[in-house]
Amino acid sequence: MTFWSKKVVLWLLLIAAGLTAGLLAVDRFVQKRGAAYIVAQGSCPNLQAAVVLGAYASPDGWLCPMLADRVTTAVELYKDKRVQKIIMSGDHGRTDYDEVNQMRRYAEKLGVPPEDIFMDHAGFSTFDSLYRARQVFLVDSAVVVTQSYHLPRAVYAARALGIEAAGVSADRQLYAGAWFYSLREIPARLKIFAQIHLLHAKPRFLGEVIPVSGDGRQTMDGL
Repeated sequence: MTFWSKKVVLWLLLIAAGLTAGLLAVDRFVQKRGAAYIVAQGSCPNLQAAVVLGAYASPDGWLCPMLADRVTTAVELYKDKRVQKIIMSGDHGRTDYDEVNQMRRYAEKLGVPPEDIFMDHAGFSTFDSLYRARQVFLVDSAVVVTQSYHLPRAVYAARALGIEAAGVSADRQLYAGAWFYSLREIPARLKIFAQIHLLHAKPRFLGEVIPVSGDGRQTMDGL
């Protein structure tokens, strides 16, 4: 290898090392900033709404363990008067797949009146859910409810998008595949940082404003 070839290789290695260090720094920044606002359920301040982030729900009403625990935690926050409303934000992009109505029904069975449950039918991602919470539902303050691996990213995004947000973990058991979800958070944190600060991205759908201060039944499209 010639002197100039060695020099090119060295520069490429230095650039790669610099990029890697920069990405790791961004990941750590998002993680630390979000984690700073995670609180214990019993210490959650009084906020406008709980935002429950969606996960798999079967057509017959079964919620995957992660999602069932998220909804249960939000209902407890509601019953403790920590929040006034609950926003169920998930994927309802097809007629044959509907997370949000299943989440709503589950909460109703636990005793939450339908007028206090809002459904975000276009919460296709964490970014979409929290962007829409602020811009469509006009949420000023919220507690984000999801599992602990997911919370730093979600809370960071909520606050960066203009919501006075805290996070409460919905961890109530051990979950299958938890190691994979934790590992996946690294690129997910980098992505959401880029969406907010570099790309100034928009969610897939926005639509008309539905203030969370109103009646959640106006978001219903199913029994």
